[in-house]
Amino acid sequence: MAMAMAMAMAWRQILFINKNTISTPYSTPPFARFFSKSIPYEVKVGIPEFLNGIGKGVETHVAKLESEIGDFHKLLVTRTLKLKKLGVPCKHRKLILKYTHKYQLGLWRPRAQPVKP
Repeated sequence: MAMAMAMAMAWRQILFINKNTISTPYSTPPFARFFSKSIPYEVKVGIPEFLNGIGKGVETHVAKLESEIGDFHKLLVTRTLKLKKLGVPCKHRKLILKYTHKYQLGLWRPRAQPVKP
């Protein structure tokens, strides 16, 4: 009986210690230690930096989108029909909408230096 109680208390301590070390908000994320250097990001993001960051031919529409939409925050809420009326092809519309959604969620930002192919 005493052995079972000691074992239960030991497990309780192990679980309590692991729970506290994992749930601390200031601990290092699990995979952060595997990356040696951080990725450089743009400080100011506008329409040209955003479209150049996407790449894949989308950067050809920089002048058109800057003149028609004007503001980067308006681009973030632009719908597909507006892009279609501006003459942006379907493949590029999909990329723009995909990356604007990722940008709004904080999952993606354009790099400071473009990726070399």
